[in-house]
Amino acid sequence: MKVKILWAIITLCTYNLSFAEKTMNNNPKWTEQVQTVLDVTKPLVYNRGNRLPLFTNLTSDPGQLDDKSAGYLVYELNKRGIGIICSWSPGKREESLSQAMVIARAQQKLGLSVNINATSCMYSFFNGDERTAHIDENGNAFFDTTLWSQKMGCPFAIDFRKQDIREQIEYFARAYENEGIDIGFIWADWEIDGPLEVNGAHETSKKCVRCRNNIKNIDDFSVFQKKIREMRSYLQYYVYSEPILSRFPNALVGNYAVYPHNGYRYWLDYFEADEYVDGQPYIKDHRAKYRTWYNDYPSTGYTYAMPTVYTWYRIFNWYDFDNPDYRWFYNMLLVASNAGKSTPANIPIITFVRWHTTDAPEKPDPNVKQFGSEAYQELLWHMLLRGTDTFFVWCGGEETSEEVRLVHEVYAEAQQYGEFLGKGMPVNFDVPEYPGTVISGLVLRDRVLIRRTDFGTSHKPVEIIIGVQKISVEYAPGICRIIELP
Repeated sequence: MKVKILWAIITLCTYNLSFAEKTMNNNPKWTEQVQTVLDVTKPLVYNRGNRLPLFTNLTSDPGQLDDKSAGYLVYELNKRGIGIICSWSPGKREESLSQAMVIARAQQKLGLSVNINATSCMYSFFNGDERTAHIDENGNAFFDTTLWSQKMGCPFAIDFRKQDIREQIEYFARAYENEGIDIGFIWADWEIDGPLEVNGAHETSKKCVRCRNNIKNIDDFSVFQKKIREMRSYLQYYVYSEPILSRFPNALVGNYAVYPHNGYRYWLDYFEADEYVDGQPYIKDHRAKYRTWYNDYPSTGYTYAMPTVYTWYRIFNWYDFDNPDYRWFYNMLLVASNAGKSTPANIPIITFVRWHTTDAPEKPDPNVKQFGSEAYQELLWHMLLRGTDTFFVWCGGEETSEEVRLVHEVYAEAQQYGEFLGKGMPVNFDVPEYPGTVISGLVLRDRVLIRRTDFGTSHKPVEIIIGVQKISVEYAPGICRIIELP
């Protein structure tokens, strides 16, 4: 053990090069995006311990680095609490594996999580092959064209594809296993592929002989949705989580937008239609229609939850609050609270976040206001105090600097409350239906870490109940407070 500790210290010292030495190089070996992240973030003041790092798409695939530059970059980003992710690409197996392995060795040498993006390995079940098509009563093949640009076919015609998809995962997983490198975190963005029930999928399947034969009472959307989601869960388990966890049982494995929930979905992805189809159940809130959602998470085998908390352009006009920030805040906190309340405490929550207005049209309505930066950071704080363990920042282009800075500031400051973040239990998941006082907190033994954010005009103390005790929360804008319980 002493030898391992000494080696770790020597390694850290080796990689602790002067940042000035790097910035003097006019031709950095890593991507401009990575350099931007380094430039706009600072080393953590508070140690993050063994808590999860901050993830970003910007620190993914930094390029083909040598051992020295890879070690330096991993070390510098880790000082900021930020992890590097490397992608597996079946189309460029040797090249992507070579690039990823250099980073993985540096991460493992420093005792850090080895992080992987397996998105490309998951595509595509619906690859355009005519064998994957629906079949009508006359024996003609046809596809569902209501889901983006994909040729979505019959969910009962893709069984022959699953072994090819699984092999794409296993190729890379075997290489890591053979190298003795443990995978710590792996994610995928498997969305518009495989069985889906949104847009015109239900109507399309009702016209398919194969679907009608396999789904009894297919006309009932709830029955159809349940069957489709069960199939989707199985495929994710078979081709992805099982091959990973059988080799790396402690790995965090998950997929974009797959997480435990309360049976309703409070947001729409970019490929989903605005209009709800008659017969598909939902609950109404202001002008929003939150559709029912089958809880497919348990059957996936995933070991963390991955909610999506984005400023989707469409949600702004779902509400008519005079305070434009609360239109964003309200919906986004509903999503985060749904995941926080529904996810068991032993399952980490790694949440996608984005500040800039997401999926806006080419000519956006000028009445749709950008979410305020201060209100956005308040949202991030409340997410942490409602069960979110870390964030995954998704952005690009001119947005990069501000997106990363805003999230990193909250993440870095929050580390001073490490014991609460690691062991505390959320005390409140309520989201006020109208602009007012929002309170979130984590209780740990006889203390509670509390944050209060006000969107109304009243600054009076607010009482909340924690267990069987009632405490008064004073107006304290922009700060967290630790309150001793009686």
